[in-house]
Amino acid sequence: MQVTHKNGLEMESRETSLNQLWNRYASYWPWFVFLLLLAVGAGFMYMRYAIPKYESTARLLIKDEKKGVEDSKGLESLNLISTKKILENEMEVLQSRTLIKEVVNNLQLYAPVYEDRNINSWMGSNKLLTKVGGWFTKKNMSPGGLPAYTTSPVVVKAKSPDSLQETKKVFFTFDRQEQKVIIGADSFPMKEWVETPYGTLQFLPNTRITDTAYAPAGNFYFALQKPKKAISDIQNRLVIASASKLSSILNLTIRDEVPERGEDILNELLSAYNIAMLKDKNTLAANTLRFVEDRLNHVSRDLSSIESRIEKYKASQEAVNVSEQGKLFLENVSANDQKLSEIDMKLAVLDQVEGYVKQKDNSSGIVPSTLGVTDPVLSNLLDKLSELELEYEKKKTTTGEGNPLLSSVADQINKIKPGILENIQSQRRGLIASKSNLASTNSSYTNVLQTIPKKERDLIEISRQQSTMQSIYGFLLQKKEETALSYAANVSDSRVVDRASTTVAPVSPKMPIVFAVAIIVAMAAGVVWVTLKELFNRRIMYRQDIERLTSHPVIAEISNDKSKNPIVIGGVNSRSFVAEQFRKLRMSLNYLGVNTTNKKVLITSGISGEGKSFIATNLALSMALTGKKVVLLEMDLHSPAISEQLKIASDVGISSYLLGTREPEEIIRRSEVNDNLWFIPAGPLSANPTELLTTSRLQELLNYLDGIFDYIIIDTAPVGPVTDAYIISPYCDATLYVIRHRHTPKVLVEQIDKNSKVNILKNMAIVFNGIRPRGFGKHHYGYGYGYGDGYAYQEKRKKKTSFKPI
Repeated sequence: MQVTHKNGLEMESRETSLNQLWNRYASYWPWFVFLLLLAVGAGFMYMRYAIPKYESTARLLIKDEKKGVEDSKGLESLNLISTKKILENEMEVLQSRTLIKEVVNNLQLYAPVYEDRNINSWMGSNKLLTKVGGWFTKKNMSPGGLPAYTTSPVVVKAKSPDSLQETKKVFFTFDRQEQKVIIGADSFPMKEWVETPYGTLQFLPNTRITDTAYAPAGNFYFALQKPKKAISDIQNRLVIASASKLSSILNLTIRDEVPERGEDILNELLSAYNIAMLKDKNTLAANTLRFVEDRLNHVSRDLSSIESRIEKYKASQEAVNVSEQGKLFLENVSANDQKLSEIDMKLAVLDQVEGYVKQKDNSSGIVPSTLGVTDPVLSNLLDKLSELELEYEKKKTTTGEGNPLLSSVADQINKIKPGILENIQSQRRGLIASKSNLASTNSSYTNVLQTIPKKERDLIEISRQQSTMQSIYGFLLQKKEETALSYAANVSDSRVVDRASTTVAPVSPKMPIVFAVAIIVAMAAGVVWVTLKELFNRRIMYRQDIERLTSHPVIAEISNDKSKNPIVIGGVNSRSFVAEQFRKLRMSLNYLGVNTTNKKVLITSGISGEGKSFIATNLALSMALTGKKVVLLEMDLHSPAISEQLKIASDVGISSYLLGTREPEEIIRRSEVNDNLWFIPAGPLSANPTELLTTSRLQELLNYLDGIFDYIIIDTAPVGPVTDAYIISPYCDATLYVIRHRHTPKVLVEQIDKNSKVNILKNMAIVFNGIRPRGFGKHHYGYGYGYGDGYAYQEKRKKKTSFKPI
């Protein structure tokens, strides 16, 4: 049961907060309606004149080693020279400035051509009408120029795009008969480089015209911009993402006002990417082939020289056959010499690799061939170095020199180079040691050779060199053919799965989103306006403001009475809404313990003008209407107001009694408002009214009245300027502190609790007075809870409808 009760309280509190929030803004509904109409109108205007954008998409397959994409065995045997691909790296490559610059230059995107048209001509052209989603919209209804990518008769090409001077509009016309472009008073031929005020340009026929029969009625103009701006624009619009986590297919997407231009950009980007990849692989194959051919030429010259020596030696010495011992020796020595030659070649390769590592400065390039070097550690290190240098080049094109990402890659390159050099030195030491061992073995064979006759020994020596060179020559020929075959059969490491294709309907602007955003912005603007309007108001606007600033309870709320009548209860006003509120205030006094025993009620406020006298008068009259004898004391001796409102003479009163010139019976007056209501006026104004209240006669007067009347209502001066209320409060049983809507400063309410610690107002509660309607409504009051006409108004309507003629 406790949990249910707690949940019920939370739901009730939540509903109350929502009601308060609704009442805060609902009264300004005309303002919100105006903003909504304005936003919807702006949305219609935007949809009417906004240039629609279409989405073009292409798909590219990357052979990523991480995703398990491998070539067939046949392709793998042909593609001997291949590079490792990582999907994330290729995404960066596709978005690099280098590739996109090629796209911009190839498509002449630095010189876009537009068609200048006014709105009337657009609206009159049925050619520009398209039906999208059941709505008829004007295509390309922007007040600016229309992109003439597929309608312009010419394309503008610059000889040096990077040195272009930016120009916004260069109007021109095209003479179809003369095949000339006319700019102002000058005319320029087609397909020739011409000098213009805007640089060296060439005008080419537009091969992208989709409808040659359609001749635009407007004038054409072209703009010139730096390729960097066109590159940046494409990079901002280009989206590259993987099709899925396990897939190596990339989806390339771009949005453009012209569908054909979007497709051309993607297709040209894919073409430039494949060409760049093949170029890198061909360069690597060419370098390897060049190295093999150089070594092959060197070995061929040496082999020819040896064969010539053998021929001359045999001719001069008549040495034709050798002994079996010589044959065995020759085989062993030939094997050793071949090993020595291989070691020399490996040392040469290591020298080239060492030079490459030492001379490079983090820029990417082609790694020298490691032909003959079989150490997998060195190959892996060189592959990693190549990948890091390629990544450094990619990031260098898109980031600044001091970028942390660029510095991180440079640090990795600098860390891997010492490892490569150390590996090279280690291999070099091992090869030199092997070479020394082989040389020692050959020395022993040479000693054996001393036993062979000199002619035979010389012939064997020459034949050994010939055999070694033949082995090396055959090895190099094999590598040359393999490299040439790989060069000829070089294939790309990527494949275009789908060429660029564009959506049929525009993807933006979307009508639901445009109107949703417009409505949200309108509502947000209204909420912000109302919130700021009331946030900067330093006056009390809501009951919740009072409850937030002070701990004293609010026991009544009194609406503003437009009649300006000081008496709003009794007589013709007995059934009014304000009269009902005073009846509620009368009942709420039970909360403070006010009854016929504890009967003295003090009414005060913070500053003047908050309606304390109005509250005191009508509260006293409300109690008198119940048949109780009530006396109303006008104890505001500084600025009394009740006497004038009740039209009662104030020649004698409380001040006269406190000065000792009158007795209580002489100052009590019966009011004409009600027979049960008596009134004691303030009397003549004194020079020191506060000092009069400190005399003992005040308590004597209250004791006297306590014995005669059922209730005593005391109207005193505000506590802000004077201290009268603090003097009278100890003699009273309850205090009503009046706060007025849109009048009482918040800072005064903040001081109530602080002042109560020093100057106590006995048994105090708050009356929220003068509540006025907020915004444009008639029944949205400022306290934040809000009520309608009330029970009293319903009673009146019932009475009006109860006497219908039969």
